[in-house]
Amino acid sequence: MALNKNETPILEYDTDTKSVFQSRKVSTELPRKAVYGFLGSCIDEYAAAHNARIADVIPTITKDYPIYIIEQGGEEICLCQAPMGAPAAVQNMEILIAKGVKHIISAGSCGVLTPMAENEFIVPVRALRDEGCSYKYLPPERYVELDMSMTEHICGALDSKNIPYRKCTTWTTDGLFRETPDMVTYRRSEGCDTVDMECAALAACAKFRGVDFGMLFFTADSLADIDNYDMRDFGKSSLVPALGLCLDIIGSY
Repeated sequence: MALNKNETPILEYDTDTKSVFQSRKVSTELPRKAVYGFLGSCIDEYAAAHNARIADVIPTITKDYPIYIIEQGGEEICLCQAPMGAPAAVQNMEILIAKGVKHIISAGSCGVLTPMAENEFIVPVRALRDEGCSYKYLPPERYVELDMSMTEHICGALDSKNIPYRKCTTWTTDGLFRETPDMVTYRRSEGCDTVDMECAALAACAKFRGVDFGMLFFTADSLADIDNYDMRDFGKSSLVPALGLCLDIIGSY
């Protein structure tokens, strides 16, 4: 165990797996599979429409996040809304893991850096770590690979349903309003096709905790033309289809 110090604090990494403050396994034991989605109100709406029960609630200073349990293919599956931003999303995922979740599929929108239509499905296989949270879970490196079996399963499930998709390297950033023209051009030159705010951190946390994780994106706004940003409709019409896909994919895992 060692604390690797660096002049730049974000590059300092402690190999010690024990934390002073960490999620505790409490009395609620959750199913092993979970859909953890950046999908807004459609998660609560789906839970209400399908008589899901609330197994537990994750309390935070801004809002509470119910952990729903639904029946899918004869087994119970967790369904929980993910908060925007890497630290918040990882915090809640840590709690799910502490309560017994081992296999997680997440879904949410992404911006595109190259020309793509809105509402296309994308499976990230590598994430550029331009955020802070992943550096608390893995030693400093430029990328984190999403090489877990869940990623392979997502691709196989989409293939079996004849749903078009592409694989990508995504740029995970903390700076929603600092995606400057030069930075977008630079990330594009590195091979990044999409930009998001959580993927690298979630993948890093999953690797650190030894759980299986995969991500499904749908395309939203476009930064492909740096002189003419196109907000489009932020992929809103993909929210419900993405949730349905995630439930099917995790159910067959």
